[in-house]
Amino acid sequence: MINIFVLNMALAVAWAALTGNITLSGLAVGFVLGSVCLYLTRSLYPGCDSYFRRAAKWTKLIVLFLRELVVSSLQVVWDVLTPTQKARPGIISVPLKVTREMDILLVTNLISLTPGTLSLDVTEDNSTLYIHAMFADDPDEIRRQITEGIERWVIEATE
Repeated sequence: MINIFVLNMALAVAWAALTGNITLSGLAVGFVLGSVCLYLTRSLYPGCDSYFRRAAKWTKLIVLFLRELVVSSLQVVWDVLTPTQKARPGIISVPLKVTREMDILLVTNLISLTPGTLSLDVTEDNSTLYIHAMFADDPDEIRRQITEGIERWVIEATE
């Protein structure tokens, strides 16, 4: 069976070489064009539908994280620039639904990359994550946002 990801990478490299633009942006354009071509010819590759479903889920994770990144950045910038500080920092425990270590690593890193939050520790049994939040007025709301947001997106992308 053909590995569709490897074929997509080969198409990206071929595109970059043919256009003479062997840069990260050239490879990215080639990867997107290769994905479109492979999608249009997917009937030639049995079993490739799972590749496109997984790619769609990872794309969703990236887009939703970028949206979350922009929203939280604006919230932090607003709090820093305005005279009245609304920040009420605190440490919050968040029960985890993810069980695999790679998924936990991804969740904790995405939380740490989001301005205003920082992953502090995970319990030995990987059931609870401790985070520091800049706006910890409502810990239950923060738990809900993490559980229904980043954690759910990671579960969908990695299942």
